[in-house]
Amino acid sequence: MTSTAAFVRSAFVCAAVLLATPVAPASAAGITVQGLSVGGTRAALLLPARPEGAIILLAGGDGSLGIGADGSIARPANQVVRTREAYAARGFAVLVPDGDVDLAAAVTAMGKYGKVSVVATSRGTLRAARGIAGGARPARLVLTSGFLTDASGDAENVANILGSAAALPPTLVVHHRRDGCRRTLPAGVEPFLAWAQGRARVTWLDGGITEGAACRARAHHGFNGIDGQVVSAVAGFAAR
Repeated sequence: MTSTAAFVRSAFVCAAVLLATPVAPASAAGITVQGLSVGGTRAALLLPARPEGAIILLAGGDGSLGIGADGSIARPANQVVRTREAYAARGFAVLVPDGDVDLAAAVTAMGKYGKVSVVATSRGTLRAARGIAGGARPARLVLTSGFLTDASGDAENVANILGSAAALPPTLVVHHRRDGCRRTLPAGVEPFLAWAQGRARVTWLDGGITEGAACRARAHHGFNGIDGQVVSAVAGFAAR
C-alpha cells in the first residue's frame, strides 16, 4: 500500500469511529450536555465540572421543547430555556424538562448536585405550583412573569392552586414592570406578596425590547433584551 493510500484509509477509519461515537452537543467551556428521562419525561441536563447546586427550568406555554436523546432542544426561544447555559456557567447543574414533568421526581433526582431551585416562567409557574401541591419540595422557587393571583388576570394562578402559602418555599418573583400579557399583569404581584405572608420577595425589572405578541418570549413578558438581569437575579437568589 502506498503512503497516500494508507493516509486515506487511516482518515476514513478515524471518521467512521467519530461518526459511531455518541458526542454531547457543543456547549460552553467545561459544560457537558446530555439527554435523559426524569419522571417519564425527556429532559436535557447541563453539568458544569463541579456543580454547586441545581436548577430546574420550567418553560412557558405547554412546556413542549422537542428535547432530543442527546439533550438538544428543538424549540429553545423561551426565556428560561435560552438562558440555560448561563446558569450552568455559574456552577449550577441545570435540568430542562420537556412538557409536564413529575416535579417531585425531578427535584429528588437533582438533589445529588446540592440544593435544588425550581425556576418557572409564565404558564410554567402553574406547573410549578401543581408540582409543589403534589409534594415537590425544592429549596427555592423562582416565578418569572407568573400567573400569580386573580389580579394577574387569570383565575388559574399559583395562589389559587396552592390555596395556602404554607407549602411555599422561599420564593423570588421576577416581573417586568411593563409586562403586557393579560394573564401575567404586574398588578398581580403585590397581592401575591401579601398572600405569601413573608415567604416571597420581588425583583422588578424594566427596559429591553418588546416585539410580537404580548405573551411571547420576545416581548417584555419574556424579558427580551435583558436576559442577563434575569439570570443575575435568579442565580443570586438560588445560591443563597
